[in-house]
Amino acid sequence: MKVPFNKPYMVGKETEYIQQAVASLKISGDGIFTKKCHEFFEQKYAFKKCLLTTSCTDALEMAALLLDIQVGDEVIMPSYTFVSTANAFVLRGAKIVFADSQAQHPNIDAEQIEVLITPRTKAICVVHYAGIACDMDRIMEIAQKYNLYVVEDAAQAIDALYKGKPLGSFGHLAAFSFHETKNIISGEGGMLVVNDEKLIKQAEIIREKGTNRSAFFRGEVDKYNWVALGSSFLPSDIIAAFLFAQLESLERIQAKRKYIWEQYAQGLQDLPKNKGIGLPTVPAYSSNNVHLFYLVCKDLAQRDALILYCKEREINLVFHYLSLHKSPFYSSKYEGGKLPNTDRFSDCLVRLPLFYEMTDQQIAYVIETINQF
Repeated sequence: MKVPFNKPYMVGKETEYIQQAVASLKISGDGIFTKKCHEFFEQKYAFKKCLLTTSCTDALEMAALLLDIQVGDEVIMPSYTFVSTANAFVLRGAKIVFADSQAQHPNIDAEQIEVLITPRTKAICVVHYAGIACDMDRIMEIAQKYNLYVVEDAAQAIDALYKGKPLGSFGHLAAFSFHETKNIISGEGGMLVVNDEKLIKQAEIIREKGTNRSAFFRGEVDKYNWVALGSSFLPSDIIAAFLFAQLESLERIQAKRKYIWEQYAQGLQDLPKNKGIGLPTVPAYSSNNVHLFYLVCKDLAQRDALILYCKEREINLVFHYLSLHKSPFYSSKYEGGKLPNTDRFSDCLVRLPLFYEMTDQQIAYVIETINQF
């Protein structure tokens, strides 16, 4: 039985909405479905301003521009994350200051942040790994104390909560992903959330190639000009049409993913005591948006053996992030100390298949195979 790691799921109305977008005779950015997506997020999660982008990477790059990151500015973030989190700020000349993960979870250890702050620190960028919330009360407390910006990399965190409040609503800015591996997808795609009202107007300008075109179309200026740095971050309305169909089915998609996640949790519950393999942890302050299910093996050798064992049985398990502070690009620039928890997750964490159309037979087969290993 073949079990792929991921399979993109179409809810049914994607092509219908794409046809509607084409029929509207406006398939460039900020068409009717882009506006529908913005309204969905702003109404459901009370985000102040939402702006669809072509990717979460673009949303993060917009964030770096919005915060006016300059050469020599420092940005604190976890080392256990995707390269885009750091790359967005490095592109502006920032020095990345990497913090370690928590011992029990790949999220940034909030208690390590304060000691990393220097007079050059400008922002803290946190990553809600697996859709599990970072300790946002502590992080925002530190940011307020030192007058720092907070960016939430919420790529995996759609429909996730911290103490009942949506992730993406805490930081000055937040970035989401709709890549085909996420809960809600549009192939490629992302969104910038602007919670600081002082940054909204500039965010629109940056997203529209550095022009005040958005204000022009609202009738606020009589012509639009190049007024700041920017780029073309708008997705086609065809992408937004696909995304809106997915958003309409958010609850159904989440319910199925929750079912799969819970089957894994129950079927693999004996691994910690029998084999010393760790299961996902969810802090009391966080919801679980069931983005992914992972195991933490005892060491790299065990993880590689598990991946190979499953591959031979046509189950596709994948490891995840490699420590950015040890990456070929950044290791020579890194000036901090050892990050043992980050390195442990880089060596030991493995992700299990989890997608909407996964059958009970496939779920049972994965569980059985891992337990046999």
